[in-house]
Amino acid sequence: MIEPLKVLIVEDEALLAMELESLVEDAGHSVVGWATSLAEAKDMVDTTQADIAFVDIHLTDGPTGIDVAEYIGDRKNSMVIFMTANPKRIPDHFAGAIGVIAKPYTMNGLTSALRYLQEGVRRPPPKSERPAGFTLSPAFKTIWAPAA
Repeated sequence: MIEPLKVLIVEDEALLAMELESLVEDAGHSVVGWATSLAEAKDMVDTTQADIAFVDIHLTDGPTGIDVAEYIGDRKNSMVIFMTANPKRIPDHFAGAIGVIAKPYTMNGLTSALRYLQEGVRRPPPKSERPAGFTLSPAFKTIWAPAA
């Protein structure tokens, strides 16, 4: 059995964050915390150990999700997955994130993405096929794309 993931949630919509937390835990993983702004996210990154961070682009202090991804990337302590309804706002280099899950997402889609991410984090590259609704960044596409 592959070790469960520790997940940080960076989302300013409380209901979405709670729903995401529930889905993550129902899939057998743990949530180390959640943040609603850049400052809160930096504090969580510095005081918790997460394998992955689900990061929304727009937080309570504006479109600072990109800054959160870059902050996490500078520390190299977690992998970032953007979760946004507006993936066009993600820069071409993905700010170091490994991919994006477009909102709205489904429970099955998120569960599949978590399984794929768990494989990729614990035993890279993932053996499963990349789930629908999960887009890899250009950098990770070359590393994690399954062999054809």
